Amino acid sequence: MNSALAFTRPPPALLVEPQVRAALEEDLGRAGDITSQLTVAQDATATARLVARKPGRIAGLIAAEIAFRLVDPQLAFAVSVPDGADAAPGDVLATISGSARNILTAERVALNFLGPLSGTATATSALVKAVEGTSARIVCTRKTLPGLRLLQKYAVRCGGGFNHRFGLDDAAMVKDNHIAAAGGIAQALERLRAGLGHMVSIEVEVDSLVQLEESLAAGANVILLDNMKLDDLKRAVVMAKGRAVLEASGNITLESVRTIAETGVDYISSGALTHSAPNLDIGLDF
Repeated sequence: MNSALAFTRPPPALLVEPQVRAALEEDLGRAGDITSQLTVAQDATATARLVARKPGRIAGLIAAEIAFRLVDPQLAFAVSVPDGADAAPGDVLATISGSARNILTAERVALNFLGPLSGTATATSALVKAVEGTSARIVCTRKTLPGLRLLQKYAVRCGGGFNHRFGLDDAAMVKDNHIAAAGGIAQALERLRAGLGHMVSIEVEVDSLVQLEESLAAGANVILLDNMKLDDLKRAVVMAKGRAVLEASGNITLESVRTIAETGVDYISSGALTHSAPNLDIGLDF
């Protein structure tokens, strides 16, 4: 069993269903699936399989199942390779049985969720494997596709990664423009502490060791080291000495992530996991 399976928490179906329903409504338009309605007999039944064409980490079967069930609650959906598990080319991920017409109607929406989400999980898994043996954790960012954050962050967890904040409301993150508008790091943190509850963490994004020292002095809980060179990352770890959690970010690649992890930072965040991960090729075969 993959380590990701041990802690992958699927989002509640109640929260996923509106996103899948919106995708189906977009695809069905005003007249429904006119091709399947006219070419497939109403009483025709079939068994179809979701099949991996390329190797990768699977994510999004929860959305695919909801797509089929919303089109036809009578369709049977049996999972063989669950979210969070690895698949090889030719592996059957799930089997759908029932109305042939309705299977065809839901096919594209199901795959539109399953392919990209599995791509994110696969890209995350590659980074996680690259930093094995270090203390660094791979995390995502808020650079998600509009309306799909819940599922994309779930896909990151399926890949063995961890989630950054989900939105603007669950943690305070002071970026360069906040610093400029507030008049400095110390001023920004002072105002945050005056208004935040005790459960809200404060992160500051810095791009120099000078700003790092200012953030440490101001008492930041987490400090994001943005696009810093390796030597500066190493110095930052020494300077922080456990006074704050350190997160490295900026142009993280499969080639560079191991070296960055070995500097001793706590977290490595990558926006590419959710905005640029290649689609995992998955098909539906009758």
